[in-house]
Amino acid sequence: MTAAPFANQNFSQAELDKFGALAQRWWDPEGPQKALHAMNPVRLAYVTGRTTLRDARVLDVGCGGGLLSEALAGEGAVVTAIDLSPELLKVARLHGLETGVSVDYRQQPVEALATEAPGSFDAVTCMEMLEHVPDPAAIIRACAELLRPGGRLYLSTLNRTPAAFALAIVGAEYIARLLPKGTHRYRDFIRPSELAGWLRDAGLQLEDVSGLMYEPWRNSARLIPRADVNYLACARKPE
Repeated sequence: MTAAPFANQNFSQAELDKFGALAQRWWDPEGPQKALHAMNPVRLAYVTGRTTLRDARVLDVGCGGGLLSEALAGEGAVVTAIDLSPELLKVARLHGLETGVSVDYRQQPVEALATEAPGSFDAVTCMEMLEHVPDPAAIIRACAELLRPGGRLYLSTLNRTPAAFALAIVGAEYIARLLPKGTHRYRDFIRPSELAGWLRDAGLQLEDVSGLMYEPWRNSARLIPRADVNYLACARKPE
């Protein structure tokens, strides 16, 4: 696949290629992103419970094929969505044409957008992306720059614990085969304490950390108190 033409190198071409190869089945609820489809309503509810989306300007960072982007737009938000994978963005745009949901999809690094449009968004979402980039702290700094005062950043990622290794890698990739092998690398998982430090360094105030549990036997997801595997986090930019 063609390398992404960006001067900023806070991405892995191997990761882009890996997810780009899944693009054609991104919107298949029984495909490789089956778990993501089940988690998407929970992610959306997590955002809507803290940010009024009607007419809000929202940025979806690492939007993939547009699952969350379309859901945010469906709640009345004015959504900009960025990713570095041309394959995924093509699928996202085509799906938007099919559904009539308007999202401004861009192939652009978040660091570049932060330079162009600081303080432009009421909310920024960055889901299931931080564990796939070389410098997640830089992503958080750029997201913070893009928020207006009082705006909120919503994140989801995987905790670096034995439970996460057992469930997200051994269980999901090798036993149940819910995800392609090699989707995740344990060393790239992020502890909530590490995330909290990056948020503080970016000038954001951590408001919440909640566990996100996927139940494959029911193909559904829900929030739980424990954050030892998947978790969501919300941070606010001070006024």
